[in-house]
Amino acid sequence: MLSISRAQVREVDRMAMEDYSVPGIVLMENAGRNASEAIINTVESVSEQDMVVVVGPGNNGGDGLVIARYLELAGARVRVVLVAPPSRLQGDSLTNFKIVTQSGIEVLSLVGTPEARWQAVLASATCVIDAILGTGATGVVRGDSKIAIDSIAERMKISPRPFIIAVDVPSGFDCDHGTPDGKCIRADTTLTFVASKQGFYTADAKQYTGRIQVIDIGVPQAVRVHCGL
Repeated sequence: MLSISRAQVREVDRMAMEDYSVPGIVLMENAGRNASEAIINTVESVSEQDMVVVVGPGNNGGDGLVIARYLELAGARVRVVLVAPPSRLQGDSLTNFKIVTQSGIEVLSLVGTPEARWQAVLASATCVIDAILGTGATGVVRGDSKIAIDSIAERMKISPRPFIIAVDVPSGFDCDHGTPDGKCIRADTTLTFVASKQGFYTADAKQYTGRIQVIDIGVPQAVRVHCGL
């Protein structure tokens, strides 16, 4: 299966937006909508699910906010949990945050809260969607993102455990090197955008990525050809 590096991900996005005039918010909408369809096809009886979307401050979090909207439309109970203050959201992610809050979807900020509070929020979750950190993240995860990852790991020890879905890459996983630098989400399924990532093919990667499904985001075919996709 074709795979791309972190630098190639950035180039695909740059070309789509700058050379072919595809707005970033269109790519984000496509990513979130198509990922939500994959989630609906993966879990059973979406209307019976209690889904928690854990959202970071970057574009990965923006993708998660779009996913939350479409899952609510499909009938799931959806809660959005922020690992960064809304003031850190920018651009397309901020736009989607405004849509989510104005739509009445439950949004909780757990910034600066202890793991016990996280456990209380996650207790009833049947599905946790990891939209904390994306392909651009490098180095050891710290702060509220680390607490979020630790809390999800602890929740997985309690039966019945929730189904864990990573958006693009499991948070804490280096998409180039194929290993975490510290704490990392262990997903049942990773919904990765455009193409599989270079680091998904190392010997230990599967314990973090789970099943990998490639999700289309509407990148023009000319960009795909140029980038060898």
